[in-house]
Parts: sequence; structure tokens; C-alpha cells
Amino acid sequence: MLHKVLIVIGDATETVDTLYPFLRVQEEGFQAVVAGPERRRYNMVMHEHTAGWDITREWEGYKIDAEIAFRDIDPAEYAGIFFSGGRAPEYIREDPDLIRVTQYFFEKNKPIASVCHGVEIPARAGCVKGRRMSCVPKCRFDLEVCGGIYEDAPFCVDGNLVSAMYWNHHHLYMKAWIGLLEAERQAMQQRDAA
Repeated sequence: MLHKVLIVIGDATETVDTLYPFLRVQEEGFQAVVAGPERRRYNMVMHEHTAGWDITREWEGYKIDAEIAFRDIDPAEYAGIFFSGGRAPEYIREDPDLIRVTQYFFEKNKPIASVCHGVEIPARAGCVKGRRMSCVPKCRFDLEVCGGIYEDAPFCVDGNLVSAMYWNHHHLYMKAWIGLLEAERQAMQQRDAA
């Protein structure tokens, strides 16, 4: 049985932020389940800090299919969750079903990972109070106004919560999140066998 991991996206989700974990969890034998506001194809983007620009520049990236809508998720079926970056979190964070799902993973202490702007979702869901997280510096306010503790570091591990600043930090934190997923898979197998 493949254990499932949610990859949370929306339009303008960052390409590398999404595809790296999507492929990485599959390499470890998990089923990556892409979830969006609706079950449909979404447009990803690429973000880069370009010389001469004071803000992030954005280009169109690949497209990806969400195979499940937030409203149809039973979070108990999943080993972990990943909040991708890009502009999508700003727009999808108000979805009541995404908030419900997010709160479940925090309440059940299941493996959670977030990169870049992904922090906006658990912050909006009221789940970051007292939690240490790394995120893109422009989201520091979102984290701190919701009671979180900003870590000015490429990545941060706080119990079941693994977070990172940018897409080019995936190689620094992914091993920690995969380790948490492996432990959760073993716990799920023991529960299923009982």
C-alpha cells in the first residue's frame, strides 16, 4: 500500500517548489496527491530575483493537475502535507476546507513542510503560534502577526514542522521531512496491522 502525501497548490504555485517535493516523495514510495481549490489543471510559475529588479520576477512555468479538491480531502488518509510557495498561498489561504485540512495536520502532529510563501496557509489557519519557521523574508510579517517565530535561516525544523525560505533550499530540508514521513508511514502500518 502506498501512503499518500498532500501537495497543496493553486494557480501561480511556484514550479520548483511544487515539482521537487512532488517527485521526491514518489522516490521514497509515497503517493503524491496534488490538491487544489478544484480538481483541474493549474498554471505554475517560476520566480527569480533578477538583476535590476527590486521585486521577484515571474515567468510562466509548467502546468500540473490537481487530482482532488480541498473540500474532498479526508486528511486522516494522508501521511503528511506540503505547502508549496509562489503566489498561490495568498489566494487559496481563505478556503475553509484548506484551513480544516491544515489544522488537522497540526493537531495530529503529522509531518508538515512549507517553503517560501507556503507559510501563509498555516498562518491563516491559526497554526503557527509559538512555532519556529523559515520562510521568504517578505512573509515574515504574516508569520509573526499570527504568533509564529521567524527563523532567519535557509531552513528550520520545529518538531513535525519543516520549513524553508526558497526553492533553492530544497536539498537542505527535504531529508528531514522525508524522515518524518518515513516515521509516520511506519506508525500508520502498525495501526493498520493492529
